[in-house]
Amino acid sequence: MLHCCWSSSRRFISQTPFSISSRLCFPSIFTHFHCHSSANHSHKTQSELLDFLDHLLQQCGLNLQQLKQIHEKIIITGSSNSSFIAARLISVYSKFGLVNEAQKVFETCPTDCFSNLLLWNSILRANVSHGKCEEAVKLYVKMREYGNLADGFGFPLIIRACGMFGDHNLCSVVHSHAIQMGFRDHLYVGNELMNMYGKIGRMDIASQVFDRMSVRTQVSWNIIVSGFAQNFDCDAAYKTFLLMEPQGFEPNSVTWTSLFSSFARCRRHQDTWKLYVLMRKKQVEDTAEAIAVVISVCVGDNGIDKCEMVHGYVIKGGFENNSIVINSLMCTYGKCGAVRQAECLFSGLQLKTIVSWNSLISCYAESGLCNEAYSLFLQLQELDDLKMKPNVISWSAVIGAFAMAERHEASLEIFRSMQVARVLANDVTISSVLSVCAELSNFHLGMEIHGYSIRYLMDKSTLVGNGLVNMYMKCGSLWKGNIVFEGVGKKDLISWNTMISGFGMHGLGATALETFEQMTSAGTKPDGITFVAVLSACSHAGLVDEGYKVFDQMKKVFGVEPRMEHYACMVDLVGRAGLLQRASEMVQNMPMRPNACVWGALLNSCKMHKNTEVAEETAAQIFNLESGMTGSYMLLCNLYAVNGRWKDSANVRISAKTQGLKKAPGQSWIEVKKKVYMFLAGQPMDSEMEDVHIMLNILSLHMAKEGCTRRKSFALQCAEEQEDYLPKPLFDNQRSAQSPLQNLCEQLTSLPVFLYIYFTGQPYMSLLCSHFITQIYLGLSCHVARSYELVETGKLKKQLKVGKTIWSFTMSEGLSRRMEASFAY
Repeated sequence: MLHCCWSSSRRFISQTPFSISSRLCFPSIFTHFHCHSSANHSHKTQSELLDFLDHLLQQCGLNLQQLKQIHEKIIITGSSNSSFIAARLISVYSKFGLVNEAQKVFETCPTDCFSNLLLWNSILRANVSHGKCEEAVKLYVKMREYGNLADGFGFPLIIRACGMFGDHNLCSVVHSHAIQMGFRDHLYVGNELMNMYGKIGRMDIASQVFDRMSVRTQVSWNIIVSGFAQNFDCDAAYKTFLLMEPQGFEPNSVTWTSLFSSFARCRRHQDTWKLYVLMRKKQVEDTAEAIAVVISVCVGDNGIDKCEMVHGYVIKGGFENNSIVINSLMCTYGKCGAVRQAECLFSGLQLKTIVSWNSLISCYAESGLCNEAYSLFLQLQELDDLKMKPNVISWSAVIGAFAMAERHEASLEIFRSMQVARVLANDVTISSVLSVCAELSNFHLGMEIHGYSIRYLMDKSTLVGNGLVNMYMKCGSLWKGNIVFEGVGKKDLISWNTMISGFGMHGLGATALETFEQMTSAGTKPDGITFVAVLSACSHAGLVDEGYKVFDQMKKVFGVEPRMEHYACMVDLVGRAGLLQRASEMVQNMPMRPNACVWGALLNSCKMHKNTEVAEETAAQIFNLESGMTGSYMLLCNLYAVNGRWKDSANVRISAKTQGLKKAPGQSWIEVKKKVYMFLAGQPMDSEMEDVHIMLNILSLHMAKEGCTRRKSFALQCAEEQEDYLPKPLFDNQRSAQSPLQNLCEQLTSLPVFLYIYFTGQPYMSLLCSHFITQIYLGLSCHVARSYELVETGKLKKQLKVGKTIWSFTMSEGLSRRMEASFAY
């Protein structure tokens, strides 16, 4: 038997290249294999064979083909029954990334091998190191079924797998197992427990584990600081950082990088920069990761100067060939508008990877150069190297570029091309497409994207969840937005801000305030954007006292310094309530010089309450700023018109024209059965538009006969393209005025059981649509049915009952640009 084994091994060795030291093992093994068969000699020979095979598996120059050959000979010699060799084989397969092969080795081991913890530790490490956390947890369950308890090497792997899996109950169970098995004071187990709780957002328990550790190392401190950083608690991370030196631990580069990351995640860019300056004063060695984080915060005031300074440190530290650093530099130069520097960095790269291409595409996107981004994207597509084809990041960057440039149709078209190319979107892609749907108020497409995210398990992502909430809120579906918001697992600051802003734009100020209180109770600290949303909600709902209370809490309670936009919201809040004198005093007593937005808020309030005296003073301030805000001229023009001062109204209008100011033409969209129709004031008419205009003229005649007139506020719009919302007569002598109306009535009576029509456009255009469409249905009621009833169901909703048919109209006020009409029998 042994002679046969040796013959097989000899053939195997002769076929397999290995080192000289391995060849020198032949004489001793040869001798043992030819000895007389005794129990001791047999045991010694088998042991040396296993050592020899183990030595082969550890060869540093081993390739995959050689590994397969060694595995084959292990099976032939019967050595696969050894748990020691099986564990080594699993580890080597894992290094090659072949986890499935490693799993097969484990599964083919005889049952008596499963009592060896080395085998379990090897397969656990193989799965955990390759992100197969669910499989690792299943192995732990199987391990306990065999009656094995993990040791100090295997249990940290199990804890790490639970942290990756993210199940809170599972983490609690494993923690209890650690205590039961006596690992309470085990250093590695304690470190992994802190890491696990940090990943699931339970830093309170992680802190308790840290405080109870009898022994701590530099790694322990780094883990707790990193945990706070991951959970956006930069203050706690900094406090822990300050405790290190008194405890005898000097923060190293890993600690500093975690601290930078913490402040960067919290958008405290200035503090991140100050910490980096402090690190350099302490002469702590730079790392590529630390520099990449610091580069990412070089934005805003003096951003380009800081970026160039760090660029100098990059060259001095020898990081100019580090792809992470250079790619981060390109992205930041793009954010600062320094596209030329980014292009120079890209051109200077000796080896351009897909990440480099994506970085420059993102640079163009950040600078608003969507055409350049798309051109570079096309160049990437044309490369012959299959490894250099556009990936999901490339597609996402281009889609986001067109979305940020408000070229919505182009963004959607590229997304469709992405689907044709069978590139699976990620959460960044979906977020960009959802923002397009929100801006277009394309409710149906937004729902389709929602379905796409559910199919590919992206709906639980915080980024996608925030995009869905924003889309549903801007599309007027508050209850859907609220359902998605409640389903977001990890609500971040953006989640709360989006929800508060959504309620505010629909006039639900009280609900917005309740959401704000829920946010603070949940431990999320508000920022400046939060207070803009809350104050705007109070303004649109007329909640003056509540607005003052929130404004007073900004600095005293939450430490947020009021900025220009907050004062503009307060002026709008007080002015809308008719307290113009108080609003004027607030503007005059501001700690900074008011800008055109603040004065514009006051002017709008004057127009609402027809106060020409304060309006003239306010307008003079705006005109002195030379802001070029056309809206201010239009507000003053309308105010004069409301008060019958037509000459002054005309003078303001002439003044605006003299300065070359022109109001953007009114535009609106209507979506019927997933098809969007856009109307632009003054646009050239095609045959379809001519038919629409003829129908509108016919309807306007019937409206006039019934005594329906347009509102005075609509008639006072000063822009030339909006002076008449109905077109001039376009009657065709060959057409009958009665026939189209009868056709329309027939179409209305043949509507399906349930139908949504969405009207979208500028605030003025949406209000005008609401008024005009209501008048149309009232005018047509005599043709559709003998009687009708207009029911006021609330400030934002009306119902028109015509026979058995109910016509519902919902108009969202404030920042909303949407009117929804639903028809149901």
